[in-house]
Amino acid sequence: MATDDGDFVDLDWSEPAPTSPRDQTINPLLLILHGLEGDVRSHYVGGMLREAAARGWRAVVLHFRSCSGELNRLPRFYHSGDTGDLELVVRRLLEREPDVRLVAAGVSIGGNVLLKWLGEHGKDAPRQLIGAAAISTPYDLTSCARALDRGFARMVYTANFLRSLKAKVRDKARVYPDFVDVQAVLRARTFAEYDRALTAPLHGFADERDYWARASSKPYLAHVRRPTLLINALDDPFVPAGSLPDPKTLPPEIEVEFVADGGHVGFLDGPPWALRSWAERRAVAWLADVLEREEHR
Repeated sequence: MATDDGDFVDLDWSEPAPTSPRDQTINPLLLILHGLEGDVRSHYVGGMLREAAARGWRAVVLHFRSCSGELNRLPRFYHSGDTGDLELVVRRLLEREPDVRLVAAGVSIGGNVLLKWLGEHGKDAPRQLIGAAAISTPYDLTSCARALDRGFARMVYTANFLRSLKAKVRDKARVYPDFVDVQAVLRARTFAEYDRALTAPLHGFADERDYWARASSKPYLAHVRRPTLLINALDDPFVPAGSLPDPKTLPPEIEVEFVADGGHVGFLDGPPWALRSWAERRAVAWLADVLEREEHR
């Protein structure tokens, strides 16, 4: 899909099984936003696509810029608070299908983008959007970046994320040699260093702290006016339990399920030979309940 600034985002579509009803006025559309450096192949995306297909839903995955396997055209990338492409995709979907029954699910930074977008719109969110779910969301990016930049998380998770991100920076530098201080980016060993060298200057923030503060979804939650489910694990190594929103401060439209175990986008249950992720099943089932309630209003 072409963007208004001359770039593009890629969408992956999933249709229901041939035996399912195919009337677009009956079948809802599930819009999925992936996490950092994720894509349609991410296990949690696949889980939600399977759950949607089993219910006869259509689904579409929004790939953030550079995440579909094809580098985007402009110097910019994507970031945790960038709601512009989500706004564009929703607008285009609604132009194509004005009567669609839309639900949305975001995972990790995809959850942050979705919640921030919902809060930005408040009561003026599109009427076609029936409900939303967010899994393992980093509501407070300052706390989450600090968690990722120390101890075991830094050695394993942060190093892996930065390896993927830096590869894209090298590719982008071949087209735009001076788009950022490339050497500073490649020297980065923490998210603080990476966001200071790339995310902030490339996307209009003063520094990494300004980026974390302005891109976090937590301040926007009070303005959400669509039924929304928040799923997080208290043992998430990326999202400290103390950074989770206080349920008592949230609007009635938001439900929370903060469970003891699940890690970051884990939530495995079932026997060892048939493990499945509870969070994706729960998110889709909850959205199905919201759709049913809306249908009988």
